[in-house]
Order: sequence, then C-alpha cells, then structure tokens
Amino acid sequence: MHKFENGIPATQIDGAVWRKSTYSNPNGECVELAQLPGGGIALRNSRDPGGPALIYTRDEIAVFLRGAKDGEFDALVGQF
Repeated sequence: MHKFENGIPATQIDGAVWRKSTYSNPNGECVELAQLPGGGIALRNSRDPGGPALIYTRDEIAVFLRGAKDGEFDALVGQF
C-alpha cells in the first residue's frame, strides 16, 4: 500500500480521479479532490494540476465540510 505525503506532485498519484464542485467558476479556478487508496483524500489547486497535493483523512475533510456548510468560513470570502 502506497503512503502519500503532503506535497506529493498530484501527477504522481496514479489513478486519481479528480473532482471539483459544479459551483467552480467558469475559468475552472477551484480546488479538486480525489479519493486515495486506503481512504485518504488528496486536494489540489485546479490552476496547477501537476502541483503539490495536500493529503487529508476522511475525518478531516468531513469536519471541514461541516464547518463550511455551517458558514464558519463565510467571513473569509464575503457573504453569499
């Protein structure tokens, strides 16, 4: 089983299927996520698809998404 480290070039994550939100802006500038073997989640910047990926556990992503859904980060980007 491969252990993925933070900062790994996203192109070195073989078989990754990158997904981004349908809310992404028309220029495609967004973050993308991919499920990793073993259950981890990789995150990359869609403007730099070969750049570094950050690696998170499923629990870490779940907690972040709960906070985002609850509006905890709205002040960082303005109200929607």
